[in-house]
Amino acid sequence: MADHILSLDQGTTSSRSIVFDRAGRIISMAQQEFTQYFPKPGWVEHDPLEIWSTQLGTAMDAVRKAGLTALDIHAIGITNQRETTVVWDRETGQPIHPAIVWQDRRTSAFCDQLRSRGHAPMVRERTGLVIDAYFSATKLRWILENVPDARKRAIAGHIAFGTIDSWLLWNLTGGAVHATDVTNASRTMLFNIHTLQWDKELLRLLDIPASVLPEVRPSSGVFGHTSSILASHHLPVAGIAGDQQSALFGQMCTEPGMVKNTYGTGCFMLMNTGQEPVASSNNLLTTVAWQIGGVTHYALEGSVFIAGAVVQWLRDGLSIIQSSAEVEALARSVAATDGVYLVPAFAGLGAPHWNADARGTLVGLTRGSGRGHIARAALESIAFQTQEVLLAMECDSNIPIRELRVDGGATANDLLMQFQSDILAVDVIRPAVTETTALGAAYLAGLATGFWLGTAEIARQWQPEKVFSSDMDAGLRIERLEGWQRAVRAAKVWAEPPRP
Repeated sequence: MADHILSLDQGTTSSRSIVFDRAGRIISMAQQEFTQYFPKPGWVEHDPLEIWSTQLGTAMDAVRKAGLTALDIHAIGITNQRETTVVWDRETGQPIHPAIVWQDRRTSAFCDQLRSRGHAPMVRERTGLVIDAYFSATKLRWILENVPDARKRAIAGHIAFGTIDSWLLWNLTGGAVHATDVTNASRTMLFNIHTLQWDKELLRLLDIPASVLPEVRPSSGVFGHTSSILASHHLPVAGIAGDQQSALFGQMCTEPGMVKNTYGTGCFMLMNTGQEPVASSNNLLTTVAWQIGGVTHYALEGSVFIAGAVVQWLRDGLSIIQSSAEVEALARSVAATDGVYLVPAFAGLGAPHWNADARGTLVGLTRGSGRGHIARAALESIAFQTQEVLLAMECDSNIPIRELRVDGGATANDLLMQFQSDILAVDVIRPAVTETTALGAAYLAGLATGFWLGTAEIARQWQPEKVFSSDMDAGLRIERLEGWQRAVRAAKVWAEPPRP
């Protein structure tokens, strides 16, 4: 009996596959890192073929580690790094250019031009997004403009565009299915989140032929079947969602006002706003949360560009730790930062600032400052950035947030989670299963195929592992937040052009 769901979790730095049982428990997991390419300052690329090979390899490993065969797999779910852009030849299946990663800033100048020409209000109204190089549309346009004959081949119908989910689906189905789901489509800056269709005016604005676009489908539903991949029989690929929306669903934030925060390379906070999109007045994004059974849920999202990556910088850039796991002990070696603040604006500032020119800033140093103070300030910067996003969400939604459900690698750091609760003055809840991104994709696939009968059955599986409650004095909280705001202003001032 096929009593398991295989979830493919394709991330920014690694491909992972996880096998879940009917109770939502992890049976096995496999993970493989892949190469990061930085061909120019501000450029970030991946090899789409390496992504596919590592994802397929981990899928086979996860099934094998579980002591199962493909006959034991009921369905496959996909969750993926969003916005990363792949363009490939429909006949050969070969990419025509490396994947341009969501972190890539090569189209920033073009985005500046779009804003200066007054297009930002129209883009925000239709897509819920700000004009930024972060999203897929300008990356796709860059490839069409810079790869020889790409635009001509696209117009002739020979070229396919997709985010990573579409690329994996294409390969899993042997090129039979070119599709995406509403969550990934909503991150392209080409998708109208009100009509739930590709927007013709946006395609004209960016000079992108509609022939390259994938078909947009609900997040939960059978997209297609594998073509002699993993097994000779055909497994249904039945759930797809971008990583942050998948984590929102995996955390069972299914009611309006429920919020999750994922601590990965970046930090991504989403609030379920129900069946109506909420326009942000505080520089948050309005996005599609999921579509299940003909019902679409929306979310507010705040993206912090540098979260776990600041710990990697301590390891690789400063060499003050040898592994990321050491940061908590080093941070605990001091009782406080003693006035040191680190603003990790290495790639600019995300929500709610959206300042692409801000740069990393370390302030408040004295002769007594040491490695421990910097490490503690680095961890606290993750919590401070999260606080800014949560405050913006409360203002936009008019819903006071009482708890924050958390997931991602950094949630294993108890010092960070406690400080997060202290600075937010709300409970921070770490679930028993922290692989909620992969779990969300599994749930979407299982709902589509009858593996689970409804969200009520799934919701009963969610359990907290630990609750962190605030015990920080209110006066100290205000003082620390004011210090952070001063540090952010310093990061912004540094980015301003010098005065004559």
